[in-house]
Amino acid sequence: MKILVLSDTHIPRAAADLPKAIYDAIEGVDLILHAGDFVELQTLEELRRMKETIGVFGNMDSKALREVLKPKEIINAGAFKIGLVHGYGPPGELTKAVRAEFGKVDAIVFGHAHKPINIIEGGVLLFNPGSPTDKVFSPYNSYGILDVTASGIKAEIVKL
Repeated sequence: MKILVLSDTHIPRAAADLPKAIYDAIEGVDLILHAGDFVELQTLEELRRMKETIGVFGNMDSKALREVLKPKEIINAGAFKIGLVHGYGPPGELTKAVRAEFGKVDAIVFGHAHKPINIIEGGVLLFNPGSPTDKVFSPYNSYGILDVTASGIKAEIVKL
């Protein structure tokens, strides 16, 4: 199973639309995960028209998004469990904060910091795809790909 991972798209504030490279990548995936800060409902609706999309709301999301999304989700991907949450607090405490949101999971996908993270800590993959539209805390825009196989989850940050 191949999963496209987004966070902090901030449309229409940071950009009018997602970069074309993301639309091209959507064609080759089975699922989209969005770790919050869509900003407006239209972005979620557009993604769901193209591919199954699971998202959570972030601190910048509209009331309309908060009415249709949860603050966190657990996704079953093959034999693995992936926690999905936006995150909160200062960047230096972010991985600790998102770890505290979940019990036993194999991976945690999160956003909030706009800075890509791809590490394994205590046997758990911590994955922040960065932002495809706003590089306020990163030298580049990015998104992520998770490749889930019977043997594990491989994570990749894709620079735009």
